Amino acid sequence: MSNRTVPNDLSAFWMPFTANRQFKKAPRMFVAAKDMYYTTADGRQVLDGTAGLWCVNAGHCRPRITEAIQSQAAELDYAPAFQMGHPKAFELANRLVDIAPEGLNHVLFTNSGSESVETALKVALAYQRVKGEGARTRLIGRERAYHGVNFGGISVGGIVTNRKMFGTLLTGVDHMPHTHNLSKNAFSKGLPQHGVELADELERIITLHDASTIAAVIVEPVAGSTGVLIPPPNYLKRLREITKKHGILLIFDEVITGYGRLGTPFGADYFGVTPDIMVTAKGLTNGVIPMGAVMVSSEIHDAFMQGPEHVIEFFHGYTYSGNPIASAAGIATLETYKEEGLLTRGAELAPYWEEALHSLKGERHVIDIRNIGLVGAIELEPIAGSPTKRAFSAFVQAYEKGVLIRTTGDIIALSPPLIVEKSHIDTIVETIRGILKTLE
Repeated sequence: MSNRTVPNDLSAFWMPFTANRQFKKAPRMFVAAKDMYYTTADGRQVLDGTAGLWCVNAGHCRPRITEAIQSQAAELDYAPAFQMGHPKAFELANRLVDIAPEGLNHVLFTNSGSESVETALKVALAYQRVKGEGARTRLIGRERAYHGVNFGGISVGGIVTNRKMFGTLLTGVDHMPHTHNLSKNAFSKGLPQHGVELADELERIITLHDASTIAAVIVEPVAGSTGVLIPPPNYLKRLREITKKHGILLIFDEVITGYGRLGTPFGADYFGVTPDIMVTAKGLTNGVIPMGAVMVSSEIHDAFMQGPEHVIEFFHGYTYSGNPIASAAGIATLETYKEEGLLTRGAELAPYWEEALHSLKGERHVIDIRNIGLVGAIELEPIAGSPTKRAFSAFVQAYEKGVLIRTTGDIIALSPPLIVEKSHIDTIVETIRGILKTLE
């Protein structure tokens, strides 16, 4: 078993997206994990209701993935990705193309969702330029969207706390409205019925700027980190129609919705809409080693493959693009998904998940419940004058009671590993039910 000694000085590590002072007064430390459970520093078992951070889709410490990493580290630890290659990066790319929506035939590797977003935005801008449409420099995102934390991502993103401290961000960015409508869609099961007309706001934005200035539109099929905002039927199809009509690229940020989360390999499959570029990370390596993958259409890729053959076609990449150990982890992760049917298992469990979550309707402070695939959200009424406090209190109590949940604002977000059983779902929901009865 891992050494369970908690470091005696927690000050050096400035933790990400964390209330550092609160945490360091009462640390929540994990020291081990297996399948559906974490082990805490004091030896307790905590049921993982969030797949780590939306990423551990196959459950924790899966043998095939662990062994692949160990053997790869001993065989080839690192190989440069610029002007050199190693077999596993190409093998992983081929396997991704095999499960990607038809037409997305080429893969760029990154190290995170944030880098995947930056890569996709740069590909989109560069593509318009190599096509001779260099005036297409505008990018369109959406309110409440989360596209990582780099400058491009927070520019097209729409979460105010992620944007407000960092100056003017990228210029030439506009935002469509989000689709969340509590007054019309509260307690919808699956896709909410109202709001498809919000897709037509893209036409208004195109009229304002002119299509000839717009390179790409980026959306999450389901907005995850902002609190699981699910689009109405045909909303994404309408965005696809509008972008195609105006020669604008459509980018799907599938960092959360990819690799089985909705009960299909990708959100594009669930909604029957194929984008020009698809952004992924998280579940690609089961969260074990940082890695992202951006899949692009042949049309985009081939537009770059012009000119003298010895010249670099696209000046972009990372030291760790297609890292050997990450590639090995990715291959083993995809094999695990395939062997256990995890890319579609969520569809089998989705009805049970839906009913369990919606059984919380009527509990104290609950103003909405949302679900799709194996994703759920329970929106709580905020405490007047203290936004986020009620949900954060639920998060801490859940941890103390042996269940890991995630909160964003006053929303509880849930996304268990895809190996979850009905008994685990019962535990997650009943623990939350008990907590809701005690919240102020």
